[in-house]
Amino acid sequence: MKLEQDYLKSLVERVEDVATEKQLWDEGDTIIVAVSGGPDSVALLHVLHEISSRRTPLKLICAHVHHGFRQESDDEAVMVQRLAESLGIPVDTAYIDVPAYMKSSGKGGQEAARDKRYEFLFETARKYGAKSIALAHHADDQAETVLMRLLRGTGPSGLAGMKIKRSQKNVELIRPFLRINKTDLIELCDQRGYSYAIDYSNMLTKYRRNAVRLEVFPFLEQYNTQISSSLNQLAEVTGEEDDYMELAAEDAYRSLVREIDGRTSFDAPSFLGLHVALQRRLIKLILNYLSADQENTDFVKIETVRQGVLQDRRTNWRLDLGGGLTCIREYGEVSFCPKPLAGQGKYIYQLNSPDGPDLVLPEIGKILKLALVDGEEMRDGIKLASGEASFDADQLLFPLTVRCRQPGDKMKVMGLNGSKKVKDILIDEKIPPSVRSMIPMVCDGSGSIVWIPGVRRSVHAAVGRHTTCILRMELVNAGKA
Repeated sequence: MKLEQDYLKSLVERVEDVATEKQLWDEGDTIIVAVSGGPDSVALLHVLHEISSRRTPLKLICAHVHHGFRQESDDEAVMVQRLAESLGIPVDTAYIDVPAYMKSSGKGGQEAARDKRYEFLFETARKYGAKSIALAHHADDQAETVLMRLLRGTGPSGLAGMKIKRSQKNVELIRPFLRINKTDLIELCDQRGYSYAIDYSNMLTKYRRNAVRLEVFPFLEQYNTQISSSLNQLAEVTGEEDDYMELAAEDAYRSLVREIDGRTSFDAPSFLGLHVALQRRLIKLILNYLSADQENTDFVKIETVRQGVLQDRRTNWRLDLGGGLTCIREYGEVSFCPKPLAGQGKYIYQLNSPDGPDLVLPEIGKILKLALVDGEEMRDGIKLASGEASFDADQLLFPLTVRCRQPGDKMKVMGLNGSKKVKDILIDEKIPPSVRSMIPMVCDGSGSIVWIPGVRRSVHAAVGRHTTCILRMELVNAGKA
């Protein structure tokens, strides 16, 4: 009996070491424990119960999923129910018709079962206000995961395998056994006499993971008898370095990336100053922020964007990244747009007086705000932002017209003799072509363009020392009004 107790004590201590290192729980935390009935999850429930009873008080909830796949599922559900009751732990069981979900979703058996299993676990966590969900993945599972990702093709994030702790949907997924081998868990169950179920479908090599475990690993062990340990070590080291690189990428994002008018942009020369590894990480981070579609993060797509930025030429380009996401390079600036750019349609609006309501421009997602200011304020040194302009209200001819740009538009630019084409003004100011359609033209009652917001104003109705009433215009995003 002493040998059995010592074996349990050993596993408890190893789990507690991991829990302390990774801060897996605090006293009083509610933890959902996923228990399938196999030796791994049975051992997990017993170990956590031992920790909660003798070391750190925890509120444990046993969660079991009846997948409806096998005849043994009914017996397994009963076994888990009795196990939880014997330990005084509440149990929630979900009865899921996975075959029906496979038919409706078109997904394979293992993927469908996993989707429904995690859906139930997260629902249970919300129900009990749990901080975390404890999963029984162990070191052998980790080795299989890393090898499968290596065979499929992956980067450092994939080689890092499963995380001991990872946040998802405001809940932490924790894996206290990730450094413990399956043989140790079976040994614990056998020595202590813990009942567990055996899923014989795990012996079917038609499932890829099973084939990797039953066929690929034995083959590789001919060349490295410690292949599982080596892959776990790879995951451990790569995981820490991956975390470091993610932090570096987030720092680069905060330093280089701008978010304006729905566009996420960075300056190409600054980007080129980053190490190539950080370049890829930054692009990946931007794509992850902009799209939930994980396909956007594959190596080919990331490298296509990176190579486009590296091109030493002034040619502008546009790249369709799929899922409504577009990458554009213009004047040395690289932008990612999560949806088709607005401002392509034609529009025209009229303002009859300077004291009317704000003018909403839905075609470009902007609002033109007008305000009358006493001329004396001008002497106090009013500073105007790029999206603002001031005019002598008494000299400005109403009604004003706000419209989209038209071919042949010209404006009498302040500081220049004669008129200049709006197209040339935008080019000289290096306004990206994709942005030009988003800029309205503000015209006076004679049809003359008096202001191109954020670019230039005309000579019309200039504010001077004799101005008694000033009309200030400001173009803002509709969401900021």
